[in-house]
Amino acid sequence: MNIRYLPGICLVALAACAGPADDTVSDATAPQEITAPAGEYRLDKTHASLVFRVDHLGFSMYTGQFADYDATLQFDPEAPETMSVEATVTVPSLTIPSPPEGFLDELLGPDWFEADAHPRITFRSTKVTQTGPRSATVEGELEMLGVTAPVTMEAEFIGGYQGYPPYDPNARIGFSAHGTLNRSDFGFTQGLPPEGSSMGVGDAVSFRIDAEFSGPPAPEAIE
Repeated sequence: MNIRYLPGICLVALAACAGPADDTVSDATAPQEITAPAGEYRLDKTHASLVFRVDHLGFSMYTGQFADYDATLQFDPEAPETMSVEATVTVPSLTIPSPPEGFLDELLGPDWFEADAHPRITFRSTKVTQTGPRSATVEGELEMLGVTAPVTMEAEFIGGYQGYPPYDPNARIGFSAHGTLNRSDFGFTQGLPPEGSSMGVGDAVSFRIDAEFSGPPAPEAIE
């Protein structure tokens, strides 16, 4: 396995986990070598999304997202296990589809997200384990509602380059990630269905993060 094929981590943020590398894969389908350099990368907010889904009454998966978040990635394609990410989500930026009048304010209020008392959700990775040529498991600590608990996500490297001056003068990399957390681990228990029933809002919250990061300037941009 060539670890240069995987800069494998994401947030804060945050898709399907690939299997182990297959040495018999043809050259036409093999992952291309990554030219993006090691260094600090910042989230490109114009090319990122953070979406979550939760069971609603056993009838559907209710979907929402946060519109404001940031992340910093320490990236090294030669040593994926040394990489790390820190992310911050602004809770009042929550958006939901076609909310009834006053419902969004209720969600941000004291019975749910408590946005006034806890305006940010934060994530800090603690371990990155390569699982395939383009995939990794990212373990970390998530703080929400003033409670910190472990969260694990599966990250997939999508692509990257060292820059494309003058249009994109900095290195760029892209990731997708997904995971699931139990909101009750953070004391987020409002609306949980009674045991043996689905009449409520589920405990398990799945999330997906798609993000591009901008890194060090390309060699041409430095000259």
